Amino acid sequence: MLGSSAPTRRRFVQGLAGGGVLAAMLPVTGWAQAEDLASPSAPELSGTEFDLTLAETPVNFTGKARMATTINGSIPGPTLRWREGDTVTIRVTNRLRQSSSLHWHGLLVPYQMDGVPGISFQGIEPGTTFTYRFRVKQSGTYWYHSHSGFQEQTGMYGAIIIDPARGGRIQADRDYVVQLSDWTDEDPMRIFAKLRKQSDYYNFNQPTAGDFFRDVSGLGLSAALGTRRMWNQMRMNPTDLADISGYTYSYLMNGATPAGNWTARFRRGDRVRLRFINSGAQTYFDVRIPGLKMTVVHVDGQDVDPVTVDELRIGVAETYDVIVTPHDDRAYTIFAQSMDRSGYARGTLAPRSGMTAEVPGPDHPEPLTMQDMMGAMSHGDMSNTERTGGMDHSHHQMRDGMTMATTRVRARHAKTEYGPSVDMRVDFPRTNLDDPGIGLRNNGRRVLTYADLHTVGGPLDLRGPEREVELHLTGNMERYSWSLDGLEFGKSTPVHFRHGERVRVVLVNDTMMTHPMHLHGLWSELESHDGQFLARRHTISVQPAQRVSFLVNADALGRWAWHCHLLYHMDSGMFRQVVVA
Repeated sequence: MLGSSAPTRRRFVQGLAGGGVLAAMLPVTGWAQAEDLASPSAPELSGTEFDLTLAETPVNFTGKARMATTINGSIPGPTLRWREGDTVTIRVTNRLRQSSSLHWHGLLVPYQMDGVPGISFQGIEPGTTFTYRFRVKQSGTYWYHSHSGFQEQTGMYGAIIIDPARGGRIQADRDYVVQLSDWTDEDPMRIFAKLRKQSDYYNFNQPTAGDFFRDVSGLGLSAALGTRRMWNQMRMNPTDLADISGYTYSYLMNGATPAGNWTARFRRGDRVRLRFINSGAQTYFDVRIPGLKMTVVHVDGQDVDPVTVDELRIGVAETYDVIVTPHDDRAYTIFAQSMDRSGYARGTLAPRSGMTAEVPGPDHPEPLTMQDMMGAMSHGDMSNTERTGGMDHSHHQMRDGMTMATTRVRARHAKTEYGPSVDMRVDFPRTNLDDPGIGLRNNGRRVLTYADLHTVGGPLDLRGPEREVELHLTGNMERYSWSLDGLEFGKSTPVHFRHGERVRVVLVNDTMMTHPMHLHGLWSELESHDGQFLARRHTISVQPAQRVSFLVNADALGRWAWHCHLLYHMDSGMFRQVVVA
């Protein structure tokens, strides 16, 4: 929940029961028809030929009518159902006043079909039609979205389901897409301007006197004072978990607000497949279904060895498919709270329409720890971090003035290494992939971690890496500047891969925020800290002060985008071009 200083914004948490596309405001020949507004669901289109129209459509999620950018007039856009091995043709007509695009997230397509303006093509100009055509090389759960400006934030995204050519391993009686997103009534450019001027503008969960006295109780007065002084001197905030909060965001599930209560039906004993897709612009969601275990079976379009959990964190742009089996004749709440606990998306699994279950309150937000800021404080601490999964907070608190002084010097040194757009550098990044992340540690529930994931079939290639490429995720919160190796996109040069080589990529997060990193056109094969293959991913979340590594087969010629999938971070510079030649 928000701190006591936050304004009351219940409307932004709950939304309107019938919020969504305003069909009544559209002309008879308009772009869309609203379906069941009490439980909206995107239309499904299947086959090999598709016509999609990009246009402005009136919506109302909060009691105020706004214009959204939509695909065929719905939010989310149509679910596209394809078959592995088919060649699909998608004609996209732009009726917006601005240039636009569609990117097929996680799909292996020719780079000219990837849909990134300025890299793979020039974009779709107003009044024109661009035809995407490519062979579908994979199966599973994916999604698509605009790669132009802030159009993804204003509604331009949809799901993709690709049926396997010869039947799949995962069997289910019911199959539902659960697409999560964040909506704001504000102009995204205005939000961006506010963040540039004051990076914590939307963060009302500031440290309080009560937090200080809890620190005194747990750490002692001297350590609590030292920790608070350190945060102040570093001009950093331990509650800075998300740039944009429920103060302006309404969190949606399949285009429905929490009050809208999107509902999926089941019969008792059904195996229900839920395809979770995070289409948010900025929001990490922590997902659970009280009363039901979730068995994770498919991640980022790839089958994984089943792992049963109570809760999972889905990063922006990631997809997780789970199987649940309700054995009772009752309703269950699908609960997806934002990482900063300022709001939630919510839906219902029920045997009959109109049923609801109790909606849990958001968990109390947890502050970042010194480990989240500085990583393992020494080599000895690093091994302990790996054993504990990052859960022993007090062990990693800064304990004396010497350590705090060293930290301040290191932060200043980052500016000399990288320039004024970078405010810190991590000396000893942690490598523990069994850490579920801030807010999920020791919460009494079995929470999924990256260490739990194992893609069926193993790595694509048994070769070891020929070379290593290391990039640091960098930023300056005070300036709201985001970059790679201290260089914003406009100041950077491309990363070059030789066609056919196998490369180890190392990402080190020198910031206090979690970044979902997406490499277009190529699989990222996540590995453990000791180099063992874990999972094939299209998006990898890198936690604060964490080091992750993955292997890449540079098997796709062309120019590709590589960026943080937090939309406002990407737009401010955390973006590189990759050239495979």
